[in-house]
Amino acid sequence: MSTSALSVFLSRLDFAWITTMHILYPPLTIGLAVLLFFAEWRWVATNDEHWYRVVRFFGRLFIVNFAAGVATGITMEMAFGILYGPFSQASGPFFGQVLGYETITAFMYEAGFIGLMVFGWGKISRGMHLFATANVAISSCLSAMWILDANSWMQTPTGVEFKNGIFQVTDWFAALLNPDVWLGFPHMLFAAIELALCFVIAVAAWFVLTRKHVDLFQRPLKWAVLALVIIAPLQVYLGDGLGLVVADDQPAALAAMEGHYNTYNPDGSVDTSWQVVGWPNAAGDGMAWSISIPHVLSLLETHTWNGKVEGLNSFPKADQPPVVIPFYAFRIMAAAGGAIMLFAFWGAFLILRGRFAVNRIFQNRLFLWAAILVGFLPYISIWCGWWVREIGRQPWVVYGMMRTEQGVSHMDLTSAVLWLLGYIYFELIVWGSTWFFFAKVMRMGPDMTSPVTHGGDQHLGELEPRHGRNEAPSYVRPI
Repeated sequence: MSTSALSVFLSRLDFAWITTMHILYPPLTIGLAVLLFFAEWRWVATNDEHWYRVVRFFGRLFIVNFAAGVATGITMEMAFGILYGPFSQASGPFFGQVLGYETITAFMYEAGFIGLMVFGWGKISRGMHLFATANVAISSCLSAMWILDANSWMQTPTGVEFKNGIFQVTDWFAALLNPDVWLGFPHMLFAAIELALCFVIAVAAWFVLTRKHVDLFQRPLKWAVLALVIIAPLQVYLGDGLGLVVADDQPAALAAMEGHYNTYNPDGSVDTSWQVVGWPNAAGDGMAWSISIPHVLSLLETHTWNGKVEGLNSFPKADQPPVVIPFYAFRIMAAAGGAIMLFAFWGAFLILRGRFAVNRIFQNRLFLWAAILVGFLPYISIWCGWWVREIGRQPWVVYGMMRTEQGVSHMDLTSAVLWLLGYIYFELIVWGSTWFFFAKVMRMGPDMTSPVTHGGDQHLGELEPRHGRNEAPSYVRPI
């Protein structure tokens, strides 16, 4: 490999590292903001102190994660110009505009309300605080919409012409409403909510398993499991639909995901076999070995028994994406999604059997340990899904229009190495700090003694503690 080629490889590896680490944080921010709004709404609607304690506790975890997402997100924006300068310049008329819209209509919108959400306790009314939390949730979803719209355009570019090295927008509606975004955005949004639900389940399960504040964490654990029963199957459904979009618009990427090399069998029949596992041969034109099931690939991708799915050998060698990472990452993602769905059904069964009652829930030790492990599955699934999406698009940075080697910055080898080492160091510092503060919040546990803050609500009187037998302190308005 020449020095120039090595420099390009390191720049691409650097950006892969940056995006892989950054995507750990925004999905949890998005999903947890939605769940915090639900929990706070329950507190405002019922005046149940338990929901207030839940919101305050998970709100601290939210802020830690939000800060990490901001730090790594700003770094990633900077990396576009450093590592992908030619692409940033060429795509500015669309890609840069969309990121600008995200900053103005989502990030600044979120920043305006997150201060009220974090520091407004006791200073503004309960209704106004709920309004602030709602706007943080909405702005987080808007941010995801703009980011996924920009990335979807890279997958299925429409509404632009590539002239004189610049992507010139010819139809803004076509560019914004590109084919991939219709399911790409909902799939990512549901992934964020699924991640937040599993995060809440894992945290609550740990407290229940250790018999700490069981009466408090039983509620979010129960409601999160019930919500997961709905969200997990929907996420699988959206993933299946997105696979059909990939089959239509990025057939080479789909072929790599499935390790599918030959459209037709030697006898001329359509090759419909689905490779369960396998490994490409040295020539890169087929599988050296595999375990396959006839007709399943056709059923998955065309919903017919003998539907035609294009094989990798139908495309020029220079246009074929790598196979191993998309192939196995796709299977890990699908397996994780299936495991989450089965776990949700298990939890729903226990709820129906009355096993989630406060005095019985900690008896489900196997389920609670599984719940803690399930907290990691959405992270694995999102990682693998992102790798499938980005590596499957190769060798294009804008599919079919601009190759990655054209969009990457051609810096000298020393600069490429230094940037790579610098970003690795920074991202690890942020990752380690996030885990440190997560653990600190978990060790501290929920605040069960401070008064419930009512802020600007009028005629509430002085709050006085009332202690019942074997009860955590609660605070009520004096009669």
